[in-house]
Amino acid sequence: MNTLIKTIEIIGIFAFALSGIIEARKKGMDLVGVYAVGMVTAFGGGSLRDVILNRHPLFWVEHFWYPIILLALSFIAGFIVRQVMEHAKAMGLVLVLDALGLGLFSASGASLAYQAGIHPFIAALLGVTTGVFGGVLRDIICNEIPYVFQRTELYATCAFAGAWSYLFVTWTMANEFVAVMACITVTFVLRLFAIRYKIRLPI
Repeated sequence: MNTLIKTIEIIGIFAFALSGIIEARKKGMDLVGVYAVGMVTAFGGGSLRDVILNRHPLFWVEHFWYPIILLALSFIAGFIVRQVMEHAKAMGLVLVLDALGLGLFSASGASLAYQAGIHPFIAALLGVTTGVFGGVLRDIICNEIPYVFQRTELYATCAFAGAWSYLFVTWTMANEFVAVMACITVTFVLRLFAIRYKIRLPI
């Protein structure tokens, strides 16, 4: 894995982990529950991506310090999340972190799939899968209908558009950095735009 994708993955892990930790605290879970939800949110999409692409060991097993840092993050967050949840505006941070994680993991998924020689359409789907699957697991564990399956503001569609922007820039400019940044930006901006203006799929 090149340095760019590894960096993107690390930032994505923190963004998704924090959104999972906050959601677990909202449900009144203890440290074990918070850590478990943080783990599946941060590692779920990337793990499924690695299994599909036959990449072993899984990225978080290879980089063992990811779950160690996540444990420390879960412990520290236990003391501050309650105060954060008391401020309605601060809870908007969860949506921003989730949108950022969606863009980051969509970029890593699309990039790794494309570099593995996967058909572009499947690479785009893997970008979406990497971006949304951790959130699906988070919602299931928290006894919620997965957000991506509800008829709410655009979510997976944003990741799909971002993945295709990665592919388009790769084909036209052959610049990995620009392609990854395009994916993150398109996904993140579209997601926040959809939230702000309540944009949904027509059917």
